[in-house]
Amino acid sequence: MFHSNMRIDGNALWADLMDTARFGGTPKGGIRRLTLTPEDKQVREWFASTCESLGCTITVDTMGNMFARRPGLDNSLPPITMGSHLDTQPTGGKFDGILGVLGGLAVLRALQEAGHTTRHPIELINWTNEEGSRFTPPMMCSGVFAGIFTEQEVLDKRDRAGARFGDELVSIGYRGEEICGDHPIAAYFELHIEQGPILEVKDRVIGAVSGVQGMRWYEVTVKGKDAHAGSTPMPMRHDALLATSRMVVALSEVALGHAPGAVGTVGLIENRPNSNNVVPGETFFTVDIRHPDDTVVATMEREFMDRFHSIAEAGGVTLEIVSIWDAPAVHFDTRCVEMVADSARQMGYDPLSIVSGPGHDAAYLARVAPTAMIFVPCRDGLSHNEEESITESEAEAGANVLLGAVLRADSTL
Repeated sequence: MFHSNMRIDGNALWADLMDTARFGGTPKGGIRRLTLTPEDKQVREWFASTCESLGCTITVDTMGNMFARRPGLDNSLPPITMGSHLDTQPTGGKFDGILGVLGGLAVLRALQEAGHTTRHPIELINWTNEEGSRFTPPMMCSGVFAGIFTEQEVLDKRDRAGARFGDELVSIGYRGEEICGDHPIAAYFELHIEQGPILEVKDRVIGAVSGVQGMRWYEVTVKGKDAHAGSTPMPMRHDALLATSRMVVALSEVALGHAPGAVGTVGLIENRPNSNNVVPGETFFTVDIRHPDDTVVATMEREFMDRFHSIAEAGGVTLEIVSIWDAPAVHFDTRCVEMVADSARQMGYDPLSIVSGPGHDAAYLARVAPTAMIFVPCRDGLSHNEEESITESEAEAGANVLLGAVLRADSTL
């Protein structure tokens, strides 16, 4: 059975969170640690050496996913795993993804300090390129692991500057030998900040995540005609940016029409030629729509596309919409979710059943292994921002619940 009195070292966890924040640290107190950059290499090397100091062995697969393995009593059993990611957004915070990896490290440390050997091996995973901020789409390498993407299509992805994913992976020294996906898993648990306001509003410390909402991403190109801003009459313009601005509003209206569960976002816009006295001739932008019900996501897609085409026609511009990512809604393993909830209750917390708005590596892992997530609050629900903030006690609570869930899985699976 699991050790009900075992606890993680909250001070050590917080020290790790602050220490790793120096790799890509920003003047505003956040982190810019884009995947496959020198900063990513630095934090990977810290992760590997720290796990090895706790008696773990490190395996790296062909997508750069890192597995730190602590042996069990029966190493023929597939491992109970924990994990998340160490890459960040361009203006990321100290906790998104990082808490899940370092919380897992705190679990390994607790097991080591207690001298407790589990029945299964225990593994901690750092997934490559969860954010998708440098190479799109997000969750690419857990996606390869789960069979969503092929290895070659991810290796051939390029960032906005033209750099190829596979070349950058080799350049930081993290293209491993194990074929991505050839790694057995008995169960997977991911600790994460909520990245939303619900736990904080409801004054709960722990969320037992039941699943992840469905989401789709698109790339949109609007083409009009470059023209002189001083001499082209308003009725004769083919203004790509004006049409785009109306599309941004239309997307917001579509999402509001499916409130409160729906969200719709334009997060990236490029305007060409981007000159102060030229009518914009072309724009490129992204669309992100999400809802817990896949049928609503499909309806939102149909509605925004109809609106966009009508706007393009009225504005005398052409429109191209390319779907680049479709992640259906995910329902986590009920046994693993209950292990999280039981662990929380045993620690004295009242867990809130919650659906994740953001995507996570756990969404893909759920396709190949029993999976669950643990949420802790973040101040004002703010994430993907340098001001992202949690308390030391919240971090400790989440890692303790993770420890309890892992020990329950070890004793029952």
